[in-house]
Amino acid sequence: MKKITQEQVDQSLAEVMHPEIDDSLVGLGMIEDVVFHENQVSLTLKLPYSGVPIKEYLMNSIKKALADLDRAIEVVIDVGEMNPQERAQFMKKAEEGWRL
Repeated sequence: MKKITQEQVDQSLAEVMHPEIDDSLVGLGMIEDVVFHENQVSLTLKLPYSGVPIKEYLMNSIKKALADLDRAIEVVIDVGEMNPQERAQFMKKAEEGWRL
């Protein structure tokens, strides 16, 4: 296993783009509580509301980005829902960045 740094983990996550909005998941406030220890990354994926149809796609995109660093990395994703203030910020950014 390669030696991976927190900075590399953060950079990989920052490059995961939302498929419908021209911004990264990090930029949209959808990824938080990132903890990297040895060969495991755990994080929370915050969705604007439950039942988001692209949840699996987003989770797979995160896992792929981290696997590109090292295939041996274990990724643990908790899924949560944004609070009203976070959702409002997300929707504002989403309106500015919708891909047509």
